Amino acid sequence: MPLELTSDIRFLKGVGPKMAEKFHTIGIQTVLDLLFHLPRDYQDRTRITPIRECQVGRYAQIEGAILQTQVTFGKRRSLLVTVEDLSGKITLRFFHFNKQQQANMEKGRQIRAFAECRLLNQGMEMIHPEYSLDPDPINTVNEKLTAIYSTTQGISQTLWRNLQTQAIAVLENSTEQVDSIQLPKHLKDLQISLNEALMFCHNPPPTVKVDQLLEGKHPYQMRLALDELIAHQLSLLTYRHQRRSQASSALATEDNPLLNALPFQLTNAQARVVDEIANDLNQSHPMMRLVQGDVGSGKTIIAAIAACFALTSGFQAVLMAPTEILAEQHLVSFTEWFTPLGFTVESLLGKHTKKQKRERLEALKAGDIQCLIGTHAVIEDDVQFHQLGLIIIDEQHRFGVHQRLKLHNKGQADLLPHQLIMTATPIPRTLAMTAYADLDLSIIDELPKGRQPIITKLVDQHRRNDVIERIHKACLDGQQAYWVCTLIEESETLNCQTAEDTFTQLQQALPNLQIGLVHGRLKPTEKALIMEAFANGDIHLLVATTVIEVGVNVPNAAIMVIENPERLGLSQLHQLRGRVGRGHLQSYCLLVYQKPLSSQGKERLQIMRESNDGFVIAEKDMALRGPGEILGDKQTGLINFRVAHLERDNHLVEDARTIALSLEQDSATAKALIARWLHQPEIFMNG
Repeated sequence: MPLELTSDIRFLKGVGPKMAEKFHTIGIQTVLDLLFHLPRDYQDRTRITPIRECQVGRYAQIEGAILQTQVTFGKRRSLLVTVEDLSGKITLRFFHFNKQQQANMEKGRQIRAFAECRLLNQGMEMIHPEYSLDPDPINTVNEKLTAIYSTTQGISQTLWRNLQTQAIAVLENSTEQVDSIQLPKHLKDLQISLNEALMFCHNPPPTVKVDQLLEGKHPYQMRLALDELIAHQLSLLTYRHQRRSQASSALATEDNPLLNALPFQLTNAQARVVDEIANDLNQSHPMMRLVQGDVGSGKTIIAAIAACFALTSGFQAVLMAPTEILAEQHLVSFTEWFTPLGFTVESLLGKHTKKQKRERLEALKAGDIQCLIGTHAVIEDDVQFHQLGLIIIDEQHRFGVHQRLKLHNKGQADLLPHQLIMTATPIPRTLAMTAYADLDLSIIDELPKGRQPIITKLVDQHRRNDVIERIHKACLDGQQAYWVCTLIEESETLNCQTAEDTFTQLQQALPNLQIGLVHGRLKPTEKALIMEAFANGDIHLLVATTVIEVGVNVPNAAIMVIENPERLGLSQLHQLRGRVGRGHLQSYCLLVYQKPLSSQGKERLQIMRESNDGFVIAEKDMALRGPGEILGDKQTGLINFRVAHLERDNHLVEDARTIALSLEQDSATAKALIARWLHQPEIFMNG
């Protein structure tokens, strides 16, 4: 029976059961999977380079006669083979060789070799080149560029190329339909069949611009990337459609006692988002909404108002936060708002004793706890709700998709809870369309009244004493400050001032100030006490690591010092800066850097100095460091693309979205596309 694209790769020649297992571990199970494993590099073996034209640092294929062979004994035993053509000489150096190999290198024998050219004391050399003796003069060179593949131990480049040759033969003779979508006319450069694109990428002609291929910007590569992006969009749209077909309890949203009791007025942006949430909660299918808001934009009160809709409708609400510091801060706020309304708020944290946990779980199951706030402890198997109506997930990028789904499944069997996701990490539009295409999007693009923009200044490390004096004066005037360090202990490789050393130094320099220290190695109870003292104003200056990146809200804190900011990403710097400027005081962020700065380090700090807009910073961060910095590793793991790269191909996302929407009703095509690219589409279909 002839092989098809869906055939297991074990049916290819050269792949036995053990080798098939190696391929399966890197996600390659079928012939089509093999074809989607594109080369990471290309070598030009389509011509013979005269030895004189070999360039240092470049790969070349040379051919000539062996002039002499010798074994040398320096730091390492080496076999040196001198090769000569009409233009010059070059030395082939082998550190690993045997007697037979040495004997074969006879004077006068023709040899063809391929490797990187290096300039050493004796002249131009190739170290451990690929070579052949007495090469066939008829078949002098390859007709195509030679592909180099990302690999794993035990799978050689020779095997890769052999299997890809077989896979392309299957592609050419397959009866299965690969191309199944019509691209819009404006994508004229990408009007290429998938068959053509795959064959070209594995065997490009020597006339192609190799730099364009290596950057992944050739139209044939972009055609494949677009196809994968469409499949990803379709998978999320399918998941969204399936979620919307499931039932949820419609909540009463006509009246909200918390909204009526607020001592301040919501901003226009907050009011708009509350209306969007209320409309969702009033439906009989589950809400799936992502609320984006820059640091300090007032997302917490939005979450509380949403929870109040659930509580007044007789349902429970749960809020999951990424850290205990943030969870405990939410607990304080929610308790303050809900207790006067007669609602019970409780926390579930890793620090609780077995007895405390058991009591909370019993009360939760009985419905005596109406609003639960906690960390990932809330998704453990023994956590059962009486009637869960709303899930709130804060800082979604800190959690994996499986954790979100696990919490979602804690609703009643026939009624799914509504879901509200919040993030203070602004996400570029194209990235949000890719990572969160299954969610409705709300944006809080307005800060509360009275907030002043934070002034950011760059300060050379040599002016550290000036910074200390500035903090001293501000604290004596009744303000508070943060001093953030990037490491806890000394490191020989990273020249960073540590939090513990800084704490000691600042205590000595500022003996009349109360100084606290908080980092990830403290016990949760210790961290909570220190943060509470800082929030109450009992600590003037808080020395911390990046554990205070999110959620800490101390309106009286007006100065943020960040040491070694060049070692952090833009989004993280923006989050840290957002810990100040939360009251009516003019606030400052001082970035204390060390010279010399890299060009990217200079660019990052300059962006921070010039902009307070989280969305602008997110776009710059995407360009500089890629989507992982913005979404977090757990989310980018969800988008494990084979060909597409979000930072490189983001210009294709809107087209992919449009095409996916046009194909949404064509279930056969949608399923074929999803199956073509996603090994585990059920991650989007179940939960």
